[in-house]
Amino acid sequence: MKPLAERITSDANKEKETIRTQMILQYLPLVKYTLERMSLFIPPTVDKEDLIEAGILGLIDAVEKFDPTKKCDFSTYAKFRIRGAILDELRNLDWMPKSLRQKARRLEEIYLHLEQKLGRPPSDEDVAMTLGISEEEYQQLIQKLKGISIVYLEDLLNNAELERGNISDIVVDQNAESAIEFIYSKELVSILSQAIAELPERERLVISLYYYNGLTLREIGEVIGVAKSTVCELQTKALIRLRAKLRHKLKER
Repeated sequence: MKPLAERITSDANKEKETIRTQMILQYLPLVKYTLERMSLFIPPTVDKEDLIEAGILGLIDAVEKFDPTKKCDFSTYAKFRIRGAILDELRNLDWMPKSLRQKARRLEEIYLHLEQKLGRPPSDEDVAMTLGISEEEYQQLIQKLKGISIVYLEDLLNNAELERGNISDIVVDQNAESAIEFIYSKELVSILSQAIAELPERERLVISLYYYNGLTLREIGEVIGVAKSTVCELQTKALIRLRAKLRHKLKER
């Protein structure tokens, strides 16, 4: 028997609706799973129920738009759509103050400037000194930015597309499957891989364990021997550094 994801595009309308419902119920746990992986970066003021509803709509969208002829596993595709729907809802809630966005962009510029000047990733001390604040104040700033970083980086990924061999900042058609194909395209993966390879060792390890190995922040903390809050700080710094590196590399192409 064909998998549900393949049968939904080929069976008669009545059975198709039944299969659609079965798929939504079967993959519903992916919504909670995806939100839990993002939860540490979501401010406590945001209503999680709104995000769950958005995630469910993302799952429904995945079921309706999935094309089994594409070489993509449905679970992977559904996670992409669910995550995208949750991020869209976060943007719509407009929970990020303009001042916070400006601070993130300022950090991005400082990371890039110092790395070019020093020939290595800048340390916390380097960044704090450039900002004219103490290292403790710098860590407090990173804490404030932990929610913005995940949306901040993915905005850049979702708004970059290959055009005539170059990367340009244009919005991908949200109704087209090219969005997910592009994000996994060889050129962007190459740029992102290089940027990750240039991160400080612990930040690189956190990104690898979280995104490639699927570990939770608590599990990563156990692996590298630090508290979950420290892992969160390392990931926030890594994501802002990646945003800076990606923006710079995309402009060069």
